Amino acid sequence: MGKLDVKMEKAADKLTVKMAGTIDEDVDFSQFNLAGNPAVEVELSNIKSINSCGIREWIKWIGTAGSAPVTFSNCPKVIVDQINMVDGFLPNTGKVNSFFVPYYNDDAGSEKNVLFRFGTEFSDGGVNPPATVKDDDGNDMEMDVIESKYFKFLNKK
Repeated sequence: MGKLDVKMEKAADKLTVKMAGTIDEDVDFSQFNLAGNPAVEVELSNIKSINSCGIREWIKWIGTAGSAPVTFSNCPKVIVDQINMVDGFLPNTGKVNSFFVPYYNDDAGSEKNVLFRFGTEFSDGGVNPPATVKDDDGNDMEMDVIESKYFKFLNKK
């Protein structure tokens, strides 16, 4: 059982929702209705995990945005995996602005999450990963995902 911290900041042109923690069976999105906003941005960098009950609640909650465009920023791997696997996790009006890609170096045992941003490391046309990624000790790192599966959501329309 985890805890989800949600902060909402409303401006004239959009609602920004910042989340941190765990999305699970204890989540109660009812107090965070998205209806009536011209646009919604959801910041997810501090989401640690999500389970099947949390996914069900998420889909119901994200649907409250209606036809408003919903953008997702700083999506960790646990969120990207759900976008790829669960129909409706990313709403029809949804777009990912940025997401993290795990990298590793087998020899050093180092891991790093690299932020991919729309228009820089990816676009509607595909992925343009950085030429090199190095760990804190200068070791070359490799992408730690199966690209055809991890980037699948970029081809969904």
